[in-house]
Amino acid sequence: MSLKITEAKIYDALYSFFLKEGFELLMEKKQFRKNTPTGFINVIFSISEYEKDSDVWVEVHIGGRNNQIEQIAQQFLNVNLMDYRSDANTVVISTGKYNDVKYFRYKIHDADDLLAACESVIGFMTTTGLDFLKKVSQLDEINRLLNRFPTQPSKYLYNQIHRCFKGLIAAKLTENPRYLPLIETYRKYIHQNGSEVELQNYDRLVAYLQYYSAN
Repeated sequence: MSLKITEAKIYDALYSFFLKEGFELLMEKKQFRKNTPTGFINVIFSISEYEKDSDVWVEVHIGGRNNQIEQIAQQFLNVNLMDYRSDANTVVISTGKYNDVKYFRYKIHDADDLLAACESVIGFMTTTGLDFLKKVSQLDEINRLLNRFPTQPSKYLYNQIHRCFKGLIAAKLTENPRYLPLIETYRKYIHQNGSEVELQNYDRLVAYLQYYSAN
């Protein structure tokens, strides 16, 4: 089964389920998305061909965007092209990583595999995924996910430098009592793992947040 056919059939098989839950299909962005009062939540599909044969691999990611966080963060993150900034997720995680299963993907060879994969996606969303997405539409939950264990990598963002920026913003917006220690924790991480430009941008963010008020 070719990549394009597989992709089309997956969206078709899942369309009714996600429509019922208030999501719309954005095929060009390879996702189902639902707008929220604070941004959006989404389910993203990464679909690729397996090199050795005609099989197709499908990885599913779930997450959400908080506009308030992103409108601040994107001023200091210089890696996203301007056209894509409005689509940036604040948190995102694969279903495999969510379940602590490394490198989990669906392997699609034929119609039976596709049906089984879609049933699995629906099962995950019904039992776990929808509740998670509902939670991450809340600023307090984003703060908790990104800042609960600040000295450890967060599994809710793939780019850990971005986690430092977005985590700090979430802490500021929620008046996290650990905000000042978080400044130093994340600065240390960027100093050790990021570039000089990223460290400079982080310090610019800290200065910006010092006088920032959402009101």
